[in-house]
Amino acid sequence: MTDAVFLARVQFAFTVGFHIVLPAFSIGLASYLAVLEGLWLRTGRAVYQDLFQYWVKAFALVFAMGVVSGLVMSYEFGTNWSQFADRVGPVVGPLMGYEVLTAFFLESGFLGIMLFGLKRVGPGLHFFATCVVALGTLMSAFWILAVNSWMQTPQGFRIDAAGRFVPTDWWAVIFNPSFLVRLPHMVIAAYLCVGFFVGAVGAWHLLRDRGNVAARTMFSMAMWMATIVAPAQIVMGDIHGLNTRHYQPAKIAALEGDWETSTAAPLILFGWPNMQQERTQYEVALPHLGSLILTHQWNGRVEGLKAFPAADRPYAPVVFFAFRIMVGLGFLMAAVGLASLVLRRGGRLWRARWLQRIAVVMAPAGFIALLAGWVVTEVGRQPFTVYGQLRTVDSVSPIGLPGIATSLAAFAVVYLTVYGAGLVYLLALVRRPPVPAEAGPPAGVPIRTAGITPGQTFGHPSAAE
Repeated sequence: MTDAVFLARVQFAFTVGFHIVLPAFSIGLASYLAVLEGLWLRTGRAVYQDLFQYWVKAFALVFAMGVVSGLVMSYEFGTNWSQFADRVGPVVGPLMGYEVLTAFFLESGFLGIMLFGLKRVGPGLHFFATCVVALGTLMSAFWILAVNSWMQTPQGFRIDAAGRFVPTDWWAVIFNPSFLVRLPHMVIAAYLCVGFFVGAVGAWHLLRDRGNVAARTMFSMAMWMATIVAPAQIVMGDIHGLNTRHYQPAKIAALEGDWETSTAAPLILFGWPNMQQERTQYEVALPHLGSLILTHQWNGRVEGLKAFPAADRPYAPVVFFAFRIMVGLGFLMAAVGLASLVLRRGGRLWRARWLQRIAVVMAPAGFIALLAGWVVTEVGRQPFTVYGQLRTVDSVSPIGLPGIATSLAAFAVVYLTVYGAGLVYLLALVRRPPVPAEAGPPAGVPIRTAGITPGQTFGHPSAAE
């Protein structure tokens, strides 16, 4: 059964790894589109509408792929994790239902107007639809993070005679101890993902045509995002770490590579946590800095993995290295933002081709950091699905190894084919430079409203002539 459990975990990790990137992309891109349209309406500058039309096609593609991958995960709860679904269904089921009834319906209800309705409803109502879609993506993050945060720091429930988790306080369930920390951390991560992807696209086109106004605008906006949001994410990560140390100390011990409880815990920069020998080999460490970062005290007490039973320890090597990838990329993104801020003086941002090349290479940085952070979160929670309450081995369906192996292989083939094609199409969309009077999705038949003639294009000089 252990092998079957492991493959069930691998399959869910594979599908969620594809899925989490897509909602994060949707969250960040929807907010970016709302900002672009708002700036267009406020300033009348056509470049903002050009960028809106340029990126809205990418949003439609990413949104569609995210919906499909999310549906697959819902089925997996029933096929591979039926014991989990049965026992936590009274808590998780309603929260997932609220996500569909509020966020998804809100997004899908106004998505058509956002994609095709500009010439039908007018710019004001169209901007409202764009804002509602952006709000819907944030509401989706709210409910999904409420579910996952409850699994990390469960409260507001009781366990009945059948072993089912029954909610006793919905306010406590939703606003559990880690929720208000994890939600902004995730939303900021989504903004960084999109910011660096947009910045990479802008830099790519600037390297080929420094005079492309739309490329200059998107690159500048992306660098402002990196300058402001990357340092904010570092601060948010510190707050998240303090919260995790309080409620999930074993996860902190694993990601730090600490085995011994200490009041002078070092900051281990590199090493290899050895689960059998219960020590971190080849470590390169800085004394006391681990205690300072985790407790904000020079001699703060930090628990090591040996303080927890062996059966309750997460697999430290995966958590240890994923955490360092996430943190390393976070500081690198902050450094790019700082460099862009310095280069803005004297207009050097457009001439610094070295920074533009770095920005192109950094295109996937936000997504890699996001996935690494998710690995830290989920692997660090093991061996529990509901931390401290329900073990992973007690959550899996009674399915044999051959059945899970077959479905995993099928998922791999289908996902790599379908989402590989989606990625190729996305790259084809953004490889083409933005142009003046950028064409968006087909807008249908133009309308006649006060001051607007049939066939008129909003936001360009011809519209006012």
